[in-house]
Amino acid sequence: MADPGSKRRKRKLDLAARAAWLYYIADNTQEEIAAKLDVSRQAAQRLVALAVSEKLIKFRLHHPLSSCIAIAEALRDKFSLSVCEVVPSTDNNLRTGLGICGATYLETYLTDKSPAIIAFSSGRTLRAMVEKIPSMDQPQHKLVSIVGNLSHYGRAGWYEVVMNLSDRTNASAYPMPTPVVATSTKEKKLLQTQKSFIAIQTLAVQAKVTFVGIGDITWNAPLHESGFTSDSEINELMELGAIGEIAGWAFNQEGTLLKKGTNARVAGVPLEHPVKRLTIGVSGGPCKTEAIFAALKGRLINGLITDESVAKAILERA
Repeated sequence: MADPGSKRRKRKLDLAARAAWLYYIADNTQEEIAAKLDVSRQAAQRLVALAVSEKLIKFRLHHPLSSCIAIAEALRDKFSLSVCEVVPSTDNNLRTGLGICGATYLETYLTDKSPAIIAFSSGRTLRAMVEKIPSMDQPQHKLVSIVGNLSHYGRAGWYEVVMNLSDRTNASAYPMPTPVVATSTKEKKLLQTQKSFIAIQTLAVQAKVTFVGIGDITWNAPLHESGFTSDSEINELMELGAIGEIAGWAFNQEGTLLKKGTNARVAGVPLEHPVKRLTIGVSGGPCKTEAIFAALKGRLINGLITDESVAKAILERA
């Protein structure tokens, strides 16, 4: 098992490499670097100095993430993203790499002493992110789910996030008390009149940051495989032109939320469209490329953590 100290050092070097790229190659000021990395100006200065002392900077950036950093900056500029990180693409453990990168961002919110509301959807990659968070005692925070975790028939999904993160951090958990998709619009309306749903929705719209997974809409895609949609429902979504989903909300190749299909019965918190609050999509892998690209085009997210091959493909399409 890797030493926690060595993990922290690696994360710091990764951040220093990014700061160095912004300073020496992208010609950003220290104020601009601080804003992009969400650190103080003094911290940005120290990160650049660390990159120099560790010999990450010579005549060019000498760090394995240099190409990823350049691609991330191009994506950030193209889609006006508040946050953008690109991790190396690997044949194995891509989800782990995305999870570690996402955990680095999540940890900055969790370790803040000021109380914060942090919202989440669910899924494999977000669960991998949560599993990289060390145990800590942060009872001042509230962790809120924007999506249910039950099928039509009451079966729970395997990749719930909020309760698992609460166990690690001692933060208060607010899981969504609904199925992902209700069996009828009448049931949906009834569920959303419950005090528990109203309380959670009220918290969700106040979230400082929301982390979401981005799923594709295909046969045996996560929404289908987990039992949240039936065979006929997933077929209907594909016929309606859906290529991706966030928190159960299906959208087409332009990033427009569908008005028909299961979207009429999604029982979670509605997505902002276009998004205004910080919403970071954590997703990668070739099968997710079209869905991620559409989510960016439709402004369903304004932050992204993905892998290099997906990022390159999106830039080519854009």
